[in-house]
Amino acid sequence: MGEEVPGMNRDIAELRQTFRSGRTKEINWRKAQLRGILKLISDNEDKIYSVLQQDLGKHPVESYRDEIGIVKKSAKYALENLEKWMAPKKSPLPLLMVPSKAEVLPEPLGLVLIISSWNFPFSLALDPVIGAISAGNTVVLKPSELSPECSAFLAQTVPRYLDPEAIKVIEGGTDTAQQLLQQRWDKIFFTGSSRVGSIIMSAAAKYLTPVTLELGGKCPTIFDSLPDSDLEVAIKRIASGKWGPCSGQACIGVDYILVEKRFAPRLVELLKKCIEKFYGDSVDNLKNMCRIVNKHHFNRVLSLLEDPSVSATVVYGGTCNEQNLMIQPTILLDPPLDSDIMSEEIFGPLLPIITLDNIEESIEFINLRPKPLALYAFTKNEAFKKRLSAETSSGSITFNDTMIQFLCDTLPFGGVGPSGMGRYHGKYSFDTFSHEKAVLQRSFLLELEPRHPPWNSFKLDFIRMAYDFDYFGLLMLLSGLRSLFRLGRRSS
Repeated sequence: MGEEVPGMNRDIAELRQTFRSGRTKEINWRKAQLRGILKLISDNEDKIYSVLQQDLGKHPVESYRDEIGIVKKSAKYALENLEKWMAPKKSPLPLLMVPSKAEVLPEPLGLVLIISSWNFPFSLALDPVIGAISAGNTVVLKPSELSPECSAFLAQTVPRYLDPEAIKVIEGGTDTAQQLLQQRWDKIFFTGSSRVGSIIMSAAAKYLTPVTLELGGKCPTIFDSLPDSDLEVAIKRIASGKWGPCSGQACIGVDYILVEKRFAPRLVELLKKCIEKFYGDSVDNLKNMCRIVNKHHFNRVLSLLEDPSVSATVVYGGTCNEQNLMIQPTILLDPPLDSDIMSEEIFGPLLPIITLDNIEESIEFINLRPKPLALYAFTKNEAFKKRLSAETSSGSITFNDTMIQFLCDTLPFGGVGPSGMGRYHGKYSFDTFSHEKAVLQRSFLLELEPRHPPWNSFKLDFIRMAYDFDYFGLLMLLSGLRSLFRLGRRSS
């Protein structure tokens, strides 16, 4: 454990006091913070491009697509829907509760800790913050120290645009994270590796703190036979989903491809042509690609190729520029299934292609491995789509494209099993940082005596009848009759 972070205890105490004051529960406060995020982005767009380029070598187009655009879209969507999300939801009640009324009331959890990742240092930091403040919480954001320029920018800029007594950025490395995890939180939201996710969950167990873990894993892509008219589009989408987002350093990026043996040669040739068109034909001529984040991760990715039985399967690429931390897009054909490259998340620009005798074998192949965060399948076979949806388990499944599910505020984003727990985006973010409180109000007008002792056979029969009575069916019938009555009055 390193030196204590200056002012951490004071900052956390201030955040708790702010939450107890009740102001974060007010809709005007929540909307003001969401507008603050939008203004932060619009006022500092050029600076954001600059720090993303310094940390990761991101092109402005990629920075806008994967970072700025996502944050703006999420904040606007929350602003448009916040009143509806905050509104209590009425709930029907069984016959034994009459006369009563009930509702489900969303309330903020309290003080939440958000630990974000380095590969998308703005969207993976501010997108969960949008959910947390929409739900009315106070927040500590701990950006990744592996993208230091982005972390420093957030620490300097967030207090100028958001309520500094309710949202704080605390910078630091592993020691800082460990000190933060010793505190009591009402919610912890973490994006990162499964290894660190286990540490987060262990620390949260001390106080029984609920956690959302956005982890990763090996995301497979199934490539079925396609007509020539669709092949070019499919190849572009696979190449973009593998090498486009942060040079493969993305938790939902394509990790490996499953394809029938007879189609593998053509798939390899099409991918080669697409790589050279999109990214260049040599490691010293790469364009439109990020660099590997640091020397440690650069060496980790290269180590996956060190096994001679793996390097022998390279059919394209495999070269690197250590000085620039660049690795050429690399294709491997049938590397050993027990090798590190097929058991660990690659998180880099290496793409194994595994051949099968029949594409339907892909279902068993996927089911024998940990559940992925994302599953992609390129196929026009509707029966096969249904089988994949029904017989495999993953955080999401996308047919005939890659990565785009992350952009959809109306879809939940999250993993299952070792790829994570919990979900966010849009209303799902609001729900993640809220507690749905049941509120039941009874009247004194009627009291059913059979619910109270002394017991007898009549009371047993009455309670049995009450439980068996289709109260909800009666409500639907009465609602239908009322609609018919209104329609009859209009027609007359």
